[in-house]
Amino acid sequence: MKLRENIRNIAIIAHVDHGKTTLVDQLLKQSGTFRENEHVDERAMDSNDLEKERGITILAKNTAVQYKDTRINILDTPGHADFGGEVERIMKMVDGVVLVVDAYEGCMPQTRFVLKKALEQKIQPIVVVNKIDKDSARPQEVVDEVLDLFIELGAEDDQLDFPVIYASGISGTSSVDPDPAKQGEDMVPLFEAIIENIPAPVDNRDEPLQFQVALLDYNDYVGRIGVGRVFRGTMHVGQQVSLMKLDGSIKQFRVTSIFGFIGLKKVEIQEAFPGDLIAVSGMEDINVGETVCPTEHPEALPVLRIDEPTLQMTFLVNNSPFAGREGKYVTARKIEERLRTQLQTDVSLRVDNTDSPDVWIVSGRGELHLSILIENMRREGFELQVSKPEVIVRTIDGVRCEPVERVQIDVPEEHTGSIMESIGARKGELLDMINNGSGQVRMIFNVPARGLIGYSTEFLTITRGYGIMNHTFDSYQPMQKGQVGGRREGVLVSMESGKTTAYGTMQVEDRGIIFIPVGTDIYEGMIVGQHNRENDLTVNIVKAKQMTNMRSANKDQTSTLKKAKVLSLEESLEYLNDDEYLEVTPESIRLRKKILDKSERERTTKKKKTAE
Repeated sequence: MKLRENIRNIAIIAHVDHGKTTLVDQLLKQSGTFRENEHVDERAMDSNDLEKERGITILAKNTAVQYKDTRINILDTPGHADFGGEVERIMKMVDGVVLVVDAYEGCMPQTRFVLKKALEQKIQPIVVVNKIDKDSARPQEVVDEVLDLFIELGAEDDQLDFPVIYASGISGTSSVDPDPAKQGEDMVPLFEAIIENIPAPVDNRDEPLQFQVALLDYNDYVGRIGVGRVFRGTMHVGQQVSLMKLDGSIKQFRVTSIFGFIGLKKVEIQEAFPGDLIAVSGMEDINVGETVCPTEHPEALPVLRIDEPTLQMTFLVNNSPFAGREGKYVTARKIEERLRTQLQTDVSLRVDNTDSPDVWIVSGRGELHLSILIENMRREGFELQVSKPEVIVRTIDGVRCEPVERVQIDVPEEHTGSIMESIGARKGELLDMINNGSGQVRMIFNVPARGLIGYSTEFLTITRGYGIMNHTFDSYQPMQKGQVGGRREGVLVSMESGKTTAYGTMQVEDRGIIFIPVGTDIYEGMIVGQHNRENDLTVNIVKAKQMTNMRSANKDQTSTLKKAKVLSLEESLEYLNDDEYLEVTPESIRLRKKILDKSERERTTKKKKTAE
């Protein structure tokens, strides 16, 4: 069997924040891919603004480096389970994975998630223990943890015999020795391990073409671009080919251009061979998982399976009293167009129309997945409203089932009791508890996904910011009875429209926590804070002090206002209740009641209670 020895295809997988993208930076720099004088940003692969700001990878990206005579195609994958749809498809495109694990944190929930996907595809792993130069590094124990995880996930014997490289992505050094003092000066040990251990693709260019799309890109000039791998045969520009659609139909088209990847650039090429990772344009209606093959030899590859969404939200046109003030795109037509454009590249997303032309149900893989979409839309000038996120319930064998998450929590010992109590209240089940004697305790739970909506704020309060929580989708299980999770406190709702005043705010601040700074425009029915009790309270924080010529005994100067607690987009989404909307514009994020008028709200609540 002939192999293409000058090519290797690898994916870099890891838990979020374990240093994948920084490691790819070093491979790019040290392979001589960039010119001496070329300026390269840190985490060069994280290309969009949100990725740079948050320090996370949202979209899988491909690049290639030249090491000696070998081209190494590298796919940098997201670490968050919300973007797991990206990880799954990548595994089909590569022959090996580099699993990056933090030398202190060890195996984390997403390490488990991404490794499981890789082992299912029977691909060859290399383990990189990263951040070896940390004072708290414990490389030997981490390698044992990784081995245990491989065994637990049912790895085959040849996969268990994985090479281990100890590295520091930040300083660009690596070694086969766990001793930090024996670190080499560069990434050569990792490059060599990739070439020795990752299989080269089979060179079957004489057979009929098979190219499968694993990722989608979009360009205003050429439309949809399919990114994928040539599994066999040859593809060249101008070739007439068939596209085997997911629904079984076949479409003909001509390949207008082919791009290869080198460094951070796309390079136009004339033809591609087995094992090449390429981007192809010319097909307007191409989707992930579809196969391109010769017209005379239509043979589709197995369809790529993509995890179904687990969470949904209602998106609506903004109809608040402030609608149209701050946004550029406010109409239903514009919002729908934008959501449909997102579907061009995001295969884990679903957008369903409803009876109303101004309302859509948008489903995704988690809160982060949907909040990133909302954040991108507001930055682009959109105004919209969204409802509370809800889990998607499925009927399996006649039983209503809900998604359950596997949650890993690391906290100081003194907080274990309160964490177990708060997770118990959300119908969580303790699976394992590890106390390694360092004062830190690791607990693993299974918790219904709806119990985790809004939990992270409570978690940070309980642990005073010292706890770390990670969770990934585990399975669908029979629905738990009764309410799980949700907000217990009521809210402070404005009874007037106008500008908030210091006097008005001071009158109500002992009733709860204020969300709105003084001098902000608000409207009737807008949520201005959290009540100390479980019921909602209507307040007037636009009230101005009556001016009289009487001198006050307690002068105003002595009273100081507490600072308003301004919620971020994610915190606001988690905070929402069933009868509330979040209004999102390029400049503001406002919590509001669905029914703005107080008396109408009370009538509706009474009717609901009577009906129950």
